[in-house]
Amino acid sequence: MAFKPANNIQDLQYFGEFGGVNPSISDSSTYTFLSAKTMFDTFEGNADGCYLYSRHSSPSNLYLGEALAAMEGTETANVSASGMGAITPVILQLCNSGDHIVSSRTIYGGTYAFLKNFTPRFNIKTSFVDITKLEIVEASITKNTKIIYCESVSNPLLEVADIKGLSAIAKKYGLKLIVDNTFSPLSISPATLGADIVIHSLTKFINGSSDTVGGVVCGTQDFINDLRNVNDGASMLLGSTMDSLRAASVLKNLRTLHIRMQQHSKNGMYLAEKFESDGLKTVYPGLKSHPSHNLFKSMMNKTYGFGGMLTIDVGSLEKANELMELMQNKNLGYLAVSLGFYKTLFSAPGSSTSSEIPENEQKEMGLSNGLIRFSIGLDADIERTYKMMRNCMQKLNIIN
Repeated sequence: MAFKPANNIQDLQYFGEFGGVNPSISDSSTYTFLSAKTMFDTFEGNADGCYLYSRHSSPSNLYLGEALAAMEGTETANVSASGMGAITPVILQLCNSGDHIVSSRTIYGGTYAFLKNFTPRFNIKTSFVDITKLEIVEASITKNTKIIYCESVSNPLLEVADIKGLSAIAKKYGLKLIVDNTFSPLSISPATLGADIVIHSLTKFINGSSDTVGGVVCGTQDFINDLRNVNDGASMLLGSTMDSLRAASVLKNLRTLHIRMQQHSKNGMYLAEKFESDGLKTVYPGLKSHPSHNLFKSMMNKTYGFGGMLTIDVGSLEKANELMELMQNKNLGYLAVSLGFYKTLFSAPGSSTSSEIPENEQKEMGLSNGLIRFSIGLDADIERTYKMMRNCMQKLNIIN
C-alpha cells in the first residue's frame, strides 16, 4: 500500500483543554508535581506523560513532533529552535572524537560550515563527495565512518540523492544514513526509502510563512530518547529548544502543507519549462533534462510534484543581481534567502546561502556566480508571473 504522508497528518486528532479544535498551548517553562517521587521518576525518564521543564519537552512541542513523525513515517520526532539546532545535535550524538562522516558536497552552507570548520575541533573529519555517484560514496568509507549525510534535493544545485542506494551502502557498513528533506517535504519520504534519520528546517516549506525558525529530527524512539537524555543527550544539553507558541503555530501551518506543496510544484514546473524553452540554463527535477529526473520520479509521492525550487544561470553575478533587483522592483518576489514563502524568493547562492563554501570548491561542484536560486511562490496566475519575469530578462538582454 502506498505511503500517504498527508493522510497521516490529517488522521491525527487533538482536542484542546476546553474542547478546542486546536490543542491547548502549554505556556509554561516548568511544571509542578504532586509528589517528590514523581519528580524523581521524571528526571530518570520513568514517568510517562509527566513534564518537568520545557527545555526537556512540552505538550505543544510533542504535539508537533508527533505530527511530523507521522508525516515522515518514523516512530517519533524531536523539534528544535532552528534547522541547525536539529542537524548539529544529531551529528554530535552519533560521532565521537576520531570518527568520520561521508557527506554530499552540495549541502546547505551552514551544514557545510559545521562539518568543514567546527567538528574538526573535536577531531571529527568529513569527506565531501558527489553524492550522486554511489561508487564514490562507498570508496570514501573508512573504518572510522559513522554517518552518510545528504539532502534529498540538494541546496542549491538540486542534485537528487539515491536514498535507496545510499541506504544499502549504509546498512552494508553499519552506518547511519541522515537525510535532510527540507527541499522536498511530502514529495519524498526518506524513511520509507531506508533513511535512518530525517531532518527538516521547519522554517521553510513546512511552516511556509517566513515568520518562524525551527527544526525537527525524525527517527526511532530509541534515538530520540538518546537526544533528549538529561545526562548525555545532545539536543537536551545544547539546549536548542523550540518555544511552545512557535510549535503551535507551525502545527497549524502543517495542516495546509499538502495544498501548498501542490501549488509550489505546479508553479515550479510551469516556470522551469518556460525558462528552458527560452534557452536559459534551467535546473529543476521535473524537467527531463535533469540528470536525476527518473530517480526523483521513482522515489516521489506523485501527488505533490517535483517541488518549488529551481535554478537558472544568467552568466555572471552582476547580471544575476541586476535581474533580482528588477524582479523585486516589479513586485515579482523578494531578493531574500530562505524558501517556502507564499511569494517567490530569489538569491544568488554563491554569495549568500552557500558563501561558506570556498570559491574553488564552488567552482568544482558547478556552483557558478550567475546561478539564481528561486523558491517559487503560490502565485494564482503563474502565466502572468512568467510574462513579467520574461520582460525583466529581455530588458537586461538575458534572453532575446
